[in-house]
Amino acid sequence: MLACLVSICFLVLFAIRLFSDQATVIVADTPYIRDAHSFELAGRVPVYIREAQIESAYAEKGWHLIWYDEFTDSGLDTDKWRTEDWASFKNEELQYYTPANVQVGDGRLRLISRKETYHDRRFTSGAVHTQSKFSFRYGKAEIRAKLPKGKGIFPAFWMLPDQEDKWLPEIDILEMLGHEPHKIWMVQHWLNGNEKLVSNSSTYTGDDFSAGFHTFSIEWSPGQIIWLIDGKERFRSSESVPGMKMYLYLNTAIGGVWPGDPDQTTELPQAFEVDYVRVFQKKGGVDRCC
Repeated sequence: MLACLVSICFLVLFAIRLFSDQATVIVADTPYIRDAHSFELAGRVPVYIREAQIESAYAEKGWHLIWYDEFTDSGLDTDKWRTEDWASFKNEELQYYTPANVQVGDGRLRLISRKETYHDRRFTSGAVHTQSKFSFRYGKAEIRAKLPKGKGIFPAFWMLPDQEDKWLPEIDILEMLGHEPHKIWMVQHWLNGNEKLVSNSSTYTGDDFSAGFHTFSIEWSPGQIIWLIDGKERFRSSESVPGMKMYLYLNTAIGGVWPGDPDQTTELPQAFEVDYVRVFQKKGGVDRCC
């Protein structure tokens, strides 16, 4: 009888361990391992290992990961992102943003831009943001992405105050005019004491940023913003540095005053492909998120 009870207990414990192991080693479609500045695809590894690697990525540099999306789900994580569904009226742009143009699969977020008539617009595109879902004050925001190109194509990764109907100040981590795929714009906008728009910007010319993936980030602290591309500083500013919590915005605009309209050389559809978005703060920092 005792031997029978021991056998039953052993079987129960084995089943529990098996179930636990199966739950623990769920395999991600796009796992990553760490190098100096980014995670590269490296075969299939357990999710808990991948997440531990992500969370410890900047530990030696004094950074603490507070928010991220690796886009390993089968669709957009709506606990983290909101999609736009409207005809943009800014800057004489031509696109209608639709949720259908926001796709997640194979470990990537894709904002698709198309030439198609939709709600009286000649183009559609995609935009996502974290307003009312995530914002932070001071830290490092980073994206690894491959950008769309072509005349009139205007991808951007930027930050805005997490307040209703408030546009400025604005931090543009990256902007690229599609007809200049080797040049990245790094920009600030704010209102001065006379309520006039003021901008501070710089550009970096390097690789064709539509040909492969690159990292774009800012390190934002009281009184200073540092822009980095592929881990190297490209611009810094101490002018009118925002001090309020801000949220993240990702989009591809089409046409408008600055990039100009698409022409016969513009190939569509185009995709703004995002490998990851991550936000860090210095260890011991405050205002982590809301």
